[in-house]
Amino acid sequence: MTPPLQPEPTAAPPATSSDEPAVALLCSELIRHDSSVRGPFERGVAERVAAELSSMSLRPVLLEPEPRRSNVVARIEGTDPTLPALLVHIHLDVVPADPSAWTVPPHSGELRDGYVWGRGAVDMKNMAAMTLEALRCLLAGGWRPRRDVVLAFVADEELGGGLGARWLVEHHRDLLEGCTEAIGEAGGFSYEYAPGRRAYLVQSGEKGIGWLRLVARGSGGHGSMLHTDNPVIRLSEALQRLERHDFGVLTCETTSDLVAAAKTWHGAPDGESALHATGPLAKLLVPVLRNTYNATELHAGLQHNVVPPVAEALVDGRFVPGHEAEFYSEIEELLGDLVAVEPVFSNAAVETAFTGAVPDAIVAALAAEDPHGVTVPTCLPIGTDAKHFATLGMKCFGFVPLQLPSDFDFPTMFHGADERVPVSALCFGQRVLERFFRAC
Repeated sequence: MTPPLQPEPTAAPPATSSDEPAVALLCSELIRHDSSVRGPFERGVAERVAAELSSMSLRPVLLEPEPRRSNVVARIEGTDPTLPALLVHIHLDVVPADPSAWTVPPHSGELRDGYVWGRGAVDMKNMAAMTLEALRCLLAGGWRPRRDVVLAFVADEELGGGLGARWLVEHHRDLLEGCTEAIGEAGGFSYEYAPGRRAYLVQSGEKGIGWLRLVARGSGGHGSMLHTDNPVIRLSEALQRLERHDFGVLTCETTSDLVAAAKTWHGAPDGESALHATGPLAKLLVPVLRNTYNATELHAGLQHNVVPPVAEALVDGRFVPGHEAEFYSEIEELLGDLVAVEPVFSNAAVETAFTGAVPDAIVAALAAEDPHGVTVPTCLPIGTDAKHFATLGMKCFGFVPLQLPSDFDFPTMFHGADERVPVSALCFGQRVLERFFRAC
């Protein structure tokens, strides 16, 4: 545990109306603490979260595996020590933002047009604000949970969790003692499939991560000569082949539930058509039907007149739960004659049956706030810290409850410019979380 840290100065808040909801104001303030994973890191926002928890008479512990890479953990003791504990995990880091691409400064937390704007508004300081405000209201009213609730506000999720969730699992497992179920990002958001009728897509599965390096090799040499084994050309051919190839539809149990619901909503003949019919949300849902491979970086060349002996590409691969073996074998079979396929990093897929105390509490809390809504367990293509906590045997669910406007392009908010969250969605989420904590 680090020694007590001095609070850091915070940017002056933007002008806001005094009647803004407390959850929106807190979300705005958390955004103003720039916690970019490339620096200045999480300490400032972690201290702010720790102060909130202390104000509720909780005893937060602040831990740093490296300077300024801050994690905050607190436990709310339940009334029945025989019950297993619940983990609520929320990452405090955010990806960098280029101010030139934004309508507002990305760390301003500006409240405008009914939204809170800024990096982290959706990913995922919204959940931090909703959770803190929900617990503040509950605890102020004398509530105590039946089971222990462990709160983990963690660092480094955007770069794999090595200084956050994974580090806690490996070095501070005692703080997670007794936890058998967990909620975290990124499901729980609404999709309006008919006027006034919403489905809430709760994450109970997520694709695995397989980052790969494609390496082409040749003799190299002077750029004025003929080269039949130019690595740049071989790599380019491999990437084109990868882009054009159809690896086919794959399903897991959670995807089947989602597809069945979507086919009913849209009268579509097949799963892929059904998910495409969800409009902007299709960007997030269609990838769950396949193992995917996206080239993200290229590395080749020494100077203009030199054919390099090596050319490399990095590929962000994601595999459907239960289909990891095919993920590696099919790309090797497709590209092995052109390039070497080298694993760089991997994380297992996660899939959890949507049964038990936490799913029951999720369904009940959402139904109480939206009686006509339905809850649909969903597999999402992104990776979360659930991968680390699942190694301890926890059943993990993505549950960040947000009731969104029907025309809101939610998927583009993740890591995108002008990230923002509706104030009304924050208020809805706080109410749902209050009901959820009471129920579970």
